[in-house]
Amino acid sequence: MKRLDEILKRSYVKNKFDQWSDVVYDITIDSRKVKEKSLFIAYKGYALNGHEFIKQAIENGATTILLEDENYINDSNINFILVNNAKILLGEIASAFYDNPSSSLKVVGITGTNGKTTVASLLHNLFFNLGFKSGLLSTIINKVGEKELSTNLTTPDAISIQKMFRQMVDEGVEYVFMEVSSHALDQGRVSNVQFDIAVFTNISRDHLDYHDTFLDYINAKRKLFNDLPKSAKALVNIDDVNGKIMIQNSKANVVTYALRKPADFKVKILSNSIEGLHLVMQGHEVYLKLIGDFNAYNAMAVYGVATMLGIDEMEVLTTLSNLIAIEGRMDIVKSDVKGITGVIDYAHTPDALEQVLTTIAELNIQKGRIITVVGCGGNRDKGKRPLMGKIASRLSTITVLTSDNPRDENPNVIIEEMMEGVEKENEEKVVKIENRKEAIKMAALMAKPGDIILIAGKGHEKYQEIKGQKLPFNDKKIFSAFMH
Repeated sequence: MKRLDEILKRSYVKNKFDQWSDVVYDITIDSRKVKEKSLFIAYKGYALNGHEFIKQAIENGATTILLEDENYINDSNINFILVNNAKILLGEIASAFYDNPSSSLKVVGITGTNGKTTVASLLHNLFFNLGFKSGLLSTIINKVGEKELSTNLTTPDAISIQKMFRQMVDEGVEYVFMEVSSHALDQGRVSNVQFDIAVFTNISRDHLDYHDTFLDYINAKRKLFNDLPKSAKALVNIDDVNGKIMIQNSKANVVTYALRKPADFKVKILSNSIEGLHLVMQGHEVYLKLIGDFNAYNAMAVYGVATMLGIDEMEVLTTLSNLIAIEGRMDIVKSDVKGITGVIDYAHTPDALEQVLTTIAELNIQKGRIITVVGCGGNRDKGKRPLMGKIASRLSTITVLTSDNPRDENPNVIIEEMMEGVEKENEEKVVKIENRKEAIKMAALMAKPGDIILIAGKGHEKYQEIKGQKLPFNDKKIFSAFMH
């Protein structure tokens, strides 16, 4: 419960308003979640116009409406507060309503095209195993202490974030590890979050259905570092060509990590097998149950964050060596009966797919065939489809092009757009099967002992999104059923 003058500055208000002592019991941007005496915040979003839901919000009990369009002010019994940009104010209002909870937490934000989920999740698991109560905001799951909360977005809206931070503070959480997407940064969802450390993993083509250009995508990511105070730290993968660009305008203390270039945190790969990585991290040898060069980077980021937060480096290395891969990220399924290895991975960008297939080739000591099942999502960046088709067919013995989350598009059209990138000499290696379950089944049935099957694109997801519906679908479960 808060008075309006406790959560909103008078200077932001454009219309005549004098009910500053009025109290609101909740704040929301979802009219369905409005309670008695709620503050409903309406703005024009990327897909929906919140002003269209003001009537429903009032019917559900909202007594105060914060809005941008004065044409929707139509009820004298309701507090209408007119502002220039309600979306920009969301973070500030939410933070004030929940008593600025991030100031009582050590918040680590991870951004980049690939590795966000792995780094955030490994950090949460590491700190949990070290006995610390921590929070996690990720694509896979949100955790408040040990409680699990469902999630649909890489980064929830500003109100949800501040509310979860409040819960974390109330439950004694010390550290929070969160993925920070380009959408979240562009839309101000993490405004008024006090980050102690921001991590940059890497950047490659993604989300160009939302960002007009790759430069816009880079600039969205940079916002995380541009907004850091001098007291914060920025941990940057300096091997990535855009690493320096990320921290050009940052006031934070910059710390680097790398596999190839000189850096503050240095990692070297001694061996890389299907069983895991043998590394030298900051001069210490360590064996990890993680696979691939990219996981050497992820592990180094985890090590860097943990030691910067004051954890003893030997404790970090010992605990890190016992952590297993995150669900849907280089997730291995072995069939001892058939002698086949399956890999379930979320790789849904050209760069991620190439990294995974390159890693599989390096681990393919039995010289078996590499069979890849892959698709591309509908209503998303169409430009990456031919790139995905080209990479899959070039680096695989057999490629099965199938549907991913087709959403509102025809999956066969998506498959044909992927085929456009397949080079002529690789066309005979490509099979097209629109039904994803049938595609996985065919890959499993055609596999011989020693073969490796990559099922890419959906990873941890337990659904397939088709025509507005999320239908139950689990790559790992379906593949495992064909392995017996």
